[in-house]
Amino acid sequence: MKIRNKLGLLIIGGALFSPAMAGGAPAVNDSLGRNVVDEVIWVVGDEPILMSEVEAMRMQAAQEGTRWNGDPDCVIPEQIAVQKLYLHQAAIDSVSVTEADVQGQVDNYVNYWIQMAGSREKLEEYKKQSITQIRNELHDVVRDQMTTQEMRKKLVADINVTPAEVRRYFAKLPQDSIPFVPTEVEVQILTQMPVIEQEEINRVKDELRSFTDRVNKGETSFATLARLYSEDPGSARAGGEIDYTGRAAFDPAFASVAFNLTDPKKVSKIVESEFGFHIIQLVDKRGDKIKVRHILLKPRVSEASVDRALARLDSIRTDIQNGLFTFEAGAMAISDDKDTRNNHGLMANTIDGMRTSKFRMQDLPAEVAKVVDTMEVGEISAPFKMINERDKTVCAIVKLKNRVDGHKATITEDFQVMKDLVLEKRREEALHEWVVNKIKTTYVKLNDRYKDCKFVYEGWVR
Repeated sequence: MKIRNKLGLLIIGGALFSPAMAGGAPAVNDSLGRNVVDEVIWVVGDEPILMSEVEAMRMQAAQEGTRWNGDPDCVIPEQIAVQKLYLHQAAIDSVSVTEADVQGQVDNYVNYWIQMAGSREKLEEYKKQSITQIRNELHDVVRDQMTTQEMRKKLVADINVTPAEVRRYFAKLPQDSIPFVPTEVEVQILTQMPVIEQEEINRVKDELRSFTDRVNKGETSFATLARLYSEDPGSARAGGEIDYTGRAAFDPAFASVAFNLTDPKKVSKIVESEFGFHIIQLVDKRGDKIKVRHILLKPRVSEASVDRALARLDSIRTDIQNGLFTFEAGAMAISDDKDTRNNHGLMANTIDGMRTSKFRMQDLPAEVAKVVDTMEVGEISAPFKMINERDKTVCAIVKLKNRVDGHKATITEDFQVMKDLVLEKRREEALHEWVVNKIKTTYVKLNDRYKDCKFVYEGWVR
């Protein structure tokens, strides 16, 4: 599974860059199982690569079933070395990622692992670490991976291909090398938000009021409460802090209150946004940007409310099937999904900054993909429950508008697919050339036993 492979590699990285490896020279087992003292096996610039890093990556790969394309003794240190080159250039070019983005990605990985393990407790037992320790260990690994990705994007940002280049490339491709285009679908959706009972809203507001009271009395700090209770995964670990951000990036209701705060010692009134209920504390203002802390709590939806929303959708589906109105008209008039309501319910997919109505099955929300997989074109699904991108429970029905089954690409029907293929090839060639040139201008020292390796990039051995 594609996602699992990516996560598996990140777990390997987690072992590779473990904080426990930062100090001293611990004993490690080499590939023959011998107990040896840790040693520096490569130096790239002023950055050492330790045997413990390579062995940790190898052991984790074995646990995850990862296969290396070549000798792991050569592949692993080269991968580490290449990342160090990108990170060094990122520091020179001031390429970075935000703390909020890093925390969000860490949370995505941890939540996925919890789901795969079955529970938080099972994950902690498997990793022999607490969830907090897992998050802390992942933080720098994720930051370095994301920074590397941003640096790679910057290096190839200006590379483009012309239609003529695409046609020439396609014409030279052997038949057995023509790419297979996976099944693509177009889906319309009509949603209903289950109503949250007033009692639950009151519970959340009372809890936020108690937080405000505790801060005002000096019993604890706002940041501590945010770490303990905030349900915003992107900021909770940082004490609820959101770095300097402009008004447009915030929910309008949140921004209206946050930008009117003037006293860092004060806690705002309770604010309702599309994500839930917040209290906010000002940290600093700088021009038209603010730095704030916030605590987010999300009211829980009851099963009874979900059942009522599903029943209403079932009635709407029946009316559409009986010809009282069309799915498109229903989506525009009834749907709670503001992102699709004005487009007749048609879902939109963003790929490399381009919006399209076509989705590969793996790009759809999991709940939608599961339903659509067995549907016929024009069919309307039974009502189902899902979690939307704002982490809210919604109920939905979907209509399969179109399906193009998987097939070998043709230049007339799949020009964009072919263009993407050629563009990716050009970018990879440019990145390869950049790494080779970077190696030439970077101090590199290898342990003698690596000098007979078959590396992907030339120039390591001098």
